[in-house]
Amino acid sequence: MFDSMAEMVERAETSGQPLHEIVLQAELAQSGEDREAVWERMRRRLEVMRRSTEQGLARPVISLSGISGGSAYRFWHWLDDHQPLTGPILSRALARAMAVNEVNAGMGCIVATPTAGSAGILPGVLLTLQEARGFTDDQLVGALFTASGIGAVIVRRAHVSGAAGGCQAETGSAAAMAAGAAVELLGGSPHQSAQAVAITLKNMLGLVCDPVAGLVEVPCVKRNAAGAAQCFIAVDLALAGVESVIPPDEVIDAMASIGRRMDERFRETAQGGLAATPTGKRLAQLVWAEKR
Repeated sequence: MFDSMAEMVERAETSGQPLHEIVLQAELAQSGEDREAVWERMRRRLEVMRRSTEQGLARPVISLSGISGGSAYRFWHWLDDHQPLTGPILSRALARAMAVNEVNAGMGCIVATPTAGSAGILPGVLLTLQEARGFTDDQLVGALFTASGIGAVIVRRAHVSGAAGGCQAETGSAAAMAAGAAVELLGGSPHQSAQAVAITLKNMLGLVCDPVAGLVEVPCVKRNAAGAAQCFIAVDLALAGVESVIPPDEVIDAMASIGRRMDERFRETAQGGLAATPTGKRLAQLVWAEKR
């Protein structure tokens, strides 16, 4: 794939093609598969994403541990007769992002983008943009290729695992992937997509991974909503021509450096942060006492 965002952008600008096309071409060259097969496989991923959002909004989905669930359903239906400060588009993206993560916690089928713990951000953003702006499924599939290319660069230069780099590596990477894809979907240039990646990720640097009871539930569900919000912020800024002073690849490298230096208690061990609060410890005892 690509070693840097700069390489992706340069390839797109030189060829006059959108980011999703050069990512797709790279995948075809690497896999040896035909275009229709690779496109169809990504289309199936989109359908899984759509089903998981619908499932999480149709009814309250409660996790097996019982410590999370129902927030997406509650918020979605609250929107029926309230005017959210986040506005009609962002608010619905927040609900969808939480819905997918609650389905994950309830052992449902989701698409890890790039991880299960951050799986709500990309579908929450893209499916809401489709609803609001009328994008076709094929346009969303293209956006997913753009997101995958961005994710591949982050994996090469840093990490997407909370155990390796904290929640900045999980929800931060997911939000950055969604931001770059959304900018392209909304008509932005490859350069603007890369700027959205940088703006999103740098605003989430240092975010720790502190799951209560070691489960991908608290605070993960609501951090998916926060990641979607960060994505929308970066998209609007990038489309307006606002740029990151620090280049995208350097922001990714900074995230990797922070992750390496992060105390292990804040990297998915459930030993620090919210997991180490009195309530976090009490919930962990309840969860694992029931498992014995």
